[in-house]
Amino acid sequence: MNPKKLLSRREFLKLASFSVAGLALRPWENLFYLEDFPQAERLGRVTEGAVRLRARPDYNSPEVGTLYEDTVVVWLREVVGSMPFRYNQRWVETLDGYIWAPLLQPVRNIPNEPVLETRDTSLGQGMWVELTIPWLDMVLENPPARTYGFKDRAERGLPPRIYFSQVLWVDQIDIDEQGQVWYRVNERFGPGELLWGQAEAFRCLTPEELAPISPQAEDKSVEINLARQTVSCFEGQNEVFFTRVSTGKDGEDTATPVSDWYRIWRKMVSTHMAGGTNAAGWDLPGIGWSTFFVGNGVAFHATYWHNNYGEKTSHGCVNMRPEDAKYLFRWTQPSVGYDPGDATVTGQTGTLIRVVEY
Repeated sequence: MNPKKLLSRREFLKLASFSVAGLALRPWENLFYLEDFPQAERLGRVTEGAVRLRARPDYNSPEVGTLYEDTVVVWLREVVGSMPFRYNQRWVETLDGYIWAPLLQPVRNIPNEPVLETRDTSLGQGMWVELTIPWLDMVLENPPARTYGFKDRAERGLPPRIYFSQVLWVDQIDIDEQGQVWYRVNERFGPGELLWGQAEAFRCLTPEELAPISPQAEDKSVEINLARQTVSCFEGQNEVFFTRVSTGKDGEDTATPVSDWYRIWRKMVSTHMAGGTNAAGWDLPGIGWSTFFVGNGVAFHATYWHNNYGEKTSHGCVNMRPEDAKYLFRWTQPSVGYDPGDATVTGQTGTLIRVVEY
């Protein structure tokens, strides 16, 4: 495995005259610069088209403004307020007012020192990365766009956009004439889009981050409680992990199926999930820490498109905060290494999953 090499900005400029990937034609003729996001430890990204700011954490309080999708605000604190007819009563205080918390993705703005070398893996040259800024506009190397969301943005004259906490596979690195380092994202299970983005926006994952948690523990099991919208991890009778989640919405085609005998059969560091119709479907790239336990594709996985934990929200999967999905991914069996970042098992070897309704 090749060591990863970190470069200073001065070294970037020295290397600007050549391309690591050796591309004859670079796709970024109109250079995108990283967005100037607010400088604060905690930020929030608006996840829906238009969100009302309120004077108090109460749906019936006066409106003091409107924020549109992908606006990034300073997240001062989370408080309990009032949202009629909804389970979630959480609100986020911002500098300008209060936003109902399920509509605000918790994000950070943490640029990284770029890495110049990919790893030598069984998948070829490449590395797993995680986006560590609120969002990033990408450059599509091989148009037209295929993913629903990317196609919608293209029709509006906008570039593809990815979001904080997405986990992706990078297979090439390049440096442009200004010394800017670029990574090429090539989703292993996506529709074939090749996307370039500034390297500073991505953190390279390490093999140590995928190391199993408590691998010596026996009799591991996971309980999904649909009534309480929670997940608990047990080692024997001892609960070692607990979190709120969002399971499938009630309905024949969307509910998370109840059973006490599921077992994990596949785990993927990152995957692309799509389903439904163009009008009422989903098409989501870079879903991290996916742990499948039902044969039709129901899985635990990280979620970047909402913050509505505690309510049934999904199409059947168990939506989790990225950090929670990563813990469960590492704690459950089978263990999955950095290379290839994907494992499938049969029989009784995967961790037992119970889905209950009490």
